[in-house]
Amino acid sequence: MAAIRSKDTKPEMIVRKGLWRRGFRYRLNHRRLPGHPDLVLRKYRTCIFVNGCFWHGHNIQCIIHNAQCIIENSACCKIPTTNREFWVAKIRRNKERDKEEQRRLAEMGWHCITVWECELKPSKREETLDSIAFTLNHIWLKDHGAKTVPYPKVEEEDMKMPMAAEETL
Repeated sequence: MAAIRSKDTKPEMIVRKGLWRRGFRYRLNHRRLPGHPDLVLRKYRTCIFVNGCFWHGHNIQCIIHNAQCIIENSACCKIPTTNREFWVAKIRRNKERDKEEQRRLAEMGWHCITVWECELKPSKREETLDSIAFTLNHIWLKDHGAKTVPYPKVEEEDMKMPMAAEETL
C-alpha cells in the first residue's frame, strides 16, 4: 500500500485540468483543513475530494443479515476475496473518516464536492466536469446573494410572429 499515491493521481489531474480550462483557480491539498482536500477553491468556499472507488468504497453496500454485516460488491468496486475482513474493515474506516471530515468542513462553512474515479471515464468525463462547474457557479451565486430578475410575462396575443410552416393563400 505504500506504493499507492495520494497526490497527483490520474483522476485528480483530469479534474484539475478540466477546472483550469473552465476558468476555476484552486489550491492543492490544503494542510489546515480537515481531510486535506485535493482541491480548495477559496472564492467558492468549496473543497473537492477526488476519490478512488476502491479506497473510498463507492457504491459498496453493507447489508445486515443475522447480526452480521455482509458487504456487496458494486459495478465499479470489487472487494478482494483474500483477506476480506481486513479490506472490509479498512474501507469502512475510510468511509467513516470521509463523512467525519466533510461534517467538520461543513461546520466550518465549507461546501464539499466528491468526485468519484468512475465518473471520470472518457464517456462521462465532460459531463462530470460540466456538472462540477455548474455546481460551483450555483454555490457562488447562492453565497453572494445574487438575485434573479423575473422576466416580464408576455401574453400570446402580444407575440405576432409568423409560424414557421404558415400556409400561404
